[in-house]
Amino acid sequence: MPVNEHPDPCARTPVARGLRAGLAALLLAALAACASLPAHDDPPWAARLDGDTIVLFGEVHDNAAQHRLRLAILRRAVERGWRPAIAMEQFDLPRQADIERARRERPRDAQHLIDRAAPRPLRPGQGWDWAFYRPYVELALEHELPLLAANLAAEEARRIVREGLAAALPAERRAALGLERPIEPEWQQAQEREIDHGHCNALPRTLWPRMAQAQFARDAAMAELLRTQGARGIVLLAGNGHVRRDLGVPRWLAAEAPRVFAVGLLEDDDPHTPVAAFDAVLRTAPAERPDPCAGLRASPPPR
Repeated sequence: MPVNEHPDPCARTPVARGLRAGLAALLLAALAACASLPAHDDPPWAARLDGDTIVLFGEVHDNAAQHRLRLAILRRAVERGWRPAIAMEQFDLPRQADIERARRERPRDAQHLIDRAAPRPLRPGQGWDWAFYRPYVELALEHELPLLAANLAAEEARRIVREGLAAALPAERRAALGLERPIEPEWQQAQEREIDHGHCNALPRTLWPRMAQAQFARDAAMAELLRTQGARGIVLLAGNGHVRRDLGVPRWLAAEAPRVFAVGLLEDDDPHTPVAAFDAVLRTAPAERPDPCAGLRASPPPR
């Protein structure tokens, strides 16, 4: 989802304009890291998956090829001896006790853990496709790695959008997450544009500020988990928007910046997401999917 566009050497689309100044220092590293590779090969930066590194591993949620590629790289790092915690956006923070209980009940049963700890979709057809995420749970159980719920509770995020940050989260928790700090206007505006693009440029403008607040809260909550649970090394599995250095979780990890390594997994036909927002980028073919904007274009909401 775009916020600031710039020439993307990996894209097959026309060059975009407007590189954000704060990302310029990352460009050379991103150019070198931008690649696709077979699932049996490790990228040159795989050596970073070791020790106390905080690895943020992005995804396009419904792209099966990306899940296979990411899992293969992570599995090889574990087989080489790395023993990180695995933190997943797909589990809400309040479900950590359910994860631990499921592991005690059936230590190697990934589906049992998912049944106990996964959020239930609001409507049929919504929610996470666990066929993509079960292998990561299996990897954690197989190698007895900590498995951590990373996402802000869904109801908290919805309440932020409805009522605002102050109404949804108590002052003590906002302070603990760093959410009392002022958000720079450029960051706020960039996040709002990102949210609007991610919703097919069809959202009413009145929703943008609070939806941005909810995204900030989710990123801050993930960052707190990585900061407090990452002494042995930790991997965050989350959407590309969360792992971007310009907008996402890394912005909430200033003190841990030298340990942070952000990897974006992008689709070949994505001309929007700036590669310089990541320390490394891998590309895959786009997933086959219906046009997600078709319904909104047919009957766009008022702006």
